[in-house]
Amino acid sequence: MHKERERVLLVTDMNPQTSIFVEFITQKLTRPVDAVAPYDYQAAGQENATVILLDADHVDEATMQEWHNRVVDTTSTQLTAFNLQDEDHAAELLTFLHLRGVFYRSDPLDRICKGIDSLFAGHLWMSRALMTRLIEFFRKQQLNAFRPSCGLTQREMEILCLVSSGSSNGEIAGQLFLSEYTVKSHIYNIFRKIDVHNRTQAANWARQHLGAPPPLAALRNQKLEIRRLQGK
Repeated sequence: MHKERERVLLVTDMNPQTSIFVEFITQKLTRPVDAVAPYDYQAAGQENATVILLDADHVDEATMQEWHNRVVDTTSTQLTAFNLQDEDHAAELLTFLHLRGVFYRSDPLDRICKGIDSLFAGHLWMSRALMTRLIEFFRKQQLNAFRPSCGLTQREMEILCLVSSGSSNGEIAGQLFLSEYTVKSHIYNIFRKIDVHNRTQAANWARQHLGAPPPLAALRNQKLEIRRLQGK
């Protein structure tokens, strides 16, 4: 694909350091680079091939999830995160975001540019060790898919996974063909069984004990990517 049809979208708070970064990678990549505020979601709706860099220093997890939801089914968009603390931080984000690449706070600018070039070429940009952790995460999911935990029924585990992926009661009811009253009843029982008090605590419990899946579209795409990397 021609570089003039490709662009980089930096999602961050604007400051002098951001301007220097944008100027550097624009010159290095010879592609247009735009910087937008964390809540400027409309900028995601572009037809050109786009690498989105979510700045972990300025974009919280809930906002990252919203960007993810808006681009996950867009084949022309590559979602990445940068300014990550370390591999543990990256692994945590990968449990609920379909990221094609990760960049660490310690990465030099030349390495970031190399990674962006690789992403435009259709490759993932993450270490072998991190990919191994991701594969183990999915294996754990598969092992737990039909295994009751803490007395949860299969239906309760299904609802817990949907809660963990950020679905509202109405969305869960629509996906599972249940009434919202029934969903609320299930969630009440789930919270009681796993001893949590809100959805955030439930999501954290699920990630720790079950390896709760990311949104369904992301799960599907990541599994296909892993199978491709394994040569299957």
